[in-house]
Amino acid sequence: MEKWLAEIRKEFKKNGDPIKAQGAKAYLLNQFEFFGVMTPTRRKISKAFYTSHPIQNHAALSTIVKICFKQPEREMHYFGLEWLGFSRSLWCKQTLALIEWILTHESWWDTVDSTNSHVIGLFFKKFPEYIPTYTEKWNQSNNIWLQRTSILFQLSYKKETNTELLSKYIEQRIAHPNFFIRKAIGWALRAYAHHNPKWVKTFVKSHPQLSPLSVREALKHQL
Repeated sequence: MEKWLAEIRKEFKKNGDPIKAQGAKAYLLNQFEFFGVMTPTRRKISKAFYTSHPIQNHAALSTIVKICFKQPEREMHYFGLEWLGFSRSLWCKQTLALIEWILTHESWWDTVDSTNSHVIGLFFKKFPEYIPTYTEKWNQSNNIWLQRTSILFQLSYKKETNTELLSKYIEQRIAHPNFFIRKAIGWALRAYAHHNPKWVKTFVKSHPQLSPLSVREALKHQL
């Protein structure tokens, strides 16, 4: 694994830009280091690497993802979580533990939401039997990133959105003071409004406890 780690780090460093790295670092409040690789370039490099370095089992996948997250550069974190998304054939119940690990390590909105779009939404489509237990656990946890994910995991579900769960998870966190939770509530409602605007308007109207931020986000394209 040391060999592949050195390979991908070399590629990212070669394609990085120190000025862009500083900008990216500032954008995420100076919490992480960056190579400064633009997203399209990074993903092109990553996809080629995933294809040429097949992972044989879930244990190896888990180890690789965690090694990536121990690197100082944020691009390595993206590389690890997107490798998990690329490795769908290895997904199983054990993947849930790895998902939770990612969401609770080096956590910020960028990796949390990327994990949701590259892995979590798709994982629950493949294994819907795990939705009730795990999303409820996340919603009831004390970790804001798990809470946020429980509200947002259906972003891509469109008309298949389970509105009973969406309502429940929003209502259970409706008074939360954290910006990222309030933003998530509004974002989830706005996404569903593209497919059922009447339902969203009714929900907002019947929940005066919603924060102004959540309401603005929910009705952003309906005002």
